[in-house]
Amino acid sequence: METTNKLRSIFSRIDDPRSDINKLHKLEDILLIGIISVICAADTWKDMETFAKGKRDFLRTFLDLPNGIPSDDTFNRVFSSIDSVQFEACFMEWVGHLVNLTDGEVIPIDGKTIRGAKSNGKKSPFHMVSAWATNNNLVLGQVKVSESQMK
Repeated sequence: METTNKLRSIFSRIDDPRSDINKLHKLEDILLIGIISVICAADTWKDMETFAKGKRDFLRTFLDLPNGIPSDDTFNRVFSSIDSVQFEACFMEWVGHLVNLTDGEVIPIDGKTIRGAKSNGKKSPFHMVSAWATNNNLVLGQVKVSESQMK
């Protein structure tokens, strides 16, 4: 329960961009279901909804869910509208609580080029650099970089 309380307290700091009229679900519930479902291999907004419906009883042990499980459209709208910098900062803080780095631990840095990406309808590969905590099996962070930074 301590882990879920920490997760809730950290992500409750994200500003809710929705108008009061459109708030059927708590932002905190949507974000936590999204994060947990992705950790459990959800790849799409529909996967998030399906996961949450299948784990409803478990999720109710630490989430309020006053209007049930959010729809896939709700996950899409909310995650598309929140401040990504604010979300990243909260996510990194949460991961920091999970990771126990040891003195002298080597943190591998890996770069990848995502070639199937499109920007404005044109193929526009982008480059990601990741830092990995080997002992914890966790990505500590990912950053999109320019092609010149990959060399």
